[in-house]
Amino acid sequence: MKNIAILGSTGSIGTQALEVIAANPTLFCAKVLTAQSNVELLVQQALIFNPSVVVIGDERKYQELKKALENTTIEVKAGAEALCEVVLLPELEIVLTALVGFAGLKPTIAAIKAGKHIALANKETLVVAGELITNLAKQHNISILPVDSEHSAIFQCLIGELDAIEKIYLTASGGPFRGKNIEFLSEVTKHQALKHPNWVMGAKITIDSASLMNKGLEVIEAKWLFNLDVEQIDVIVHPQSIVHSIVQFQDGSMKAQMGLPDMKLPIQYALAYPNRLKNDFKRFDFLDYPSLTFEQADTKTFRNLALAFEALKKAGNMPCIVNAANEVVVAEFLKEQIGFLQMSEVIETCMAKLDFIKNPSLEDYFESDKQTRIFAKELVTNI
Repeated sequence: MKNIAILGSTGSIGTQALEVIAANPTLFCAKVLTAQSNVELLVQQALIFNPSVVVIGDERKYQELKKALENTTIEVKAGAEALCEVVLLPELEIVLTALVGFAGLKPTIAAIKAGKHIALANKETLVVAGELITNLAKQHNISILPVDSEHSAIFQCLIGELDAIEKIYLTASGGPFRGKNIEFLSEVTKHQALKHPNWVMGAKITIDSASLMNKGLEVIEAKWLFNLDVEQIDVIVHPQSIVHSIVQFQDGSMKAQMGLPDMKLPIQYALAYPNRLKNDFKRFDFLDYPSLTFEQADTKTFRNLALAFEALKKAGNMPCIVNAANEVVVAEFLKEQIGFLQMSEVIETCMAKLDFIKNPSLEDYFESDKQTRIFAKELVTNI
């Protein structure tokens, strides 16, 4: 029995992780559940899974949560610091970080220092502070198990062959605007951008997928997960989302991990690792997909992917700046305060204008994140 904390249990990844846990009650136990503000769903989850502790990030909703669970033995906590406290529970073995954005960094660090294995669905943690996080993981002898479908695919292909990588190919569906030109993108709405052709995800990651920033963040994450040089990472567009990613080895041979687009597969693999569990998920049939196609990513139209590569090459705090600026512009786009193409413009301006730090400390990352958010919001206001 593996005892698991799910940070972000009410989001897309969190709810699907609970489906995996419910299907394997003799193997997994949800000991900690957290949410930012969705009290109603968190209460439902708590009553079903009976965790030891639940945390609501929004402290204003503490009393509502406390009252809803007053007839249970479940401990109720609130606030950002509580997220860092609950991952210290001695009975925990795995912490699934499914928080959105920069908010995942501090609790992930706390969990690593407490010796917990990390099932990582919060790519921003490695985007912002990849070198720091991977060094901490080595110091504390813990595993970082990728939950993103693309990184899970690479991880599965590399079992037993870590030293033989020549190149990896992260696949991208292309999102809802694949093949569209700049003129079209200048007029798109948030409702169009939220209609992903293959995956059901939260609003932030869906917008990132539409702009290809999600793939850019995955490129940065892959560098740290698999200890790669920038030149060893490529992105190819694969509209069917069946080939989840590919590894090319130094002898020229390639491995691909394939399957129907279903996030429960990589979630289950990360939680059960090193074992594969039997399940009743729908199976892939080649006859349903007689043609699997691949295209070059259009980085001229979708500037975010190029900006992410640029940030990775420059390194230092530049990926942190890109991530913070992107979180701001996505939030503003969802509020219809900024256009789709203007998101890239704001990010690029932040990269050009904000202070670059070649060897940032943890405090530098937090300060860079803070200053970038302030500057990005000013830019949006002046558009």
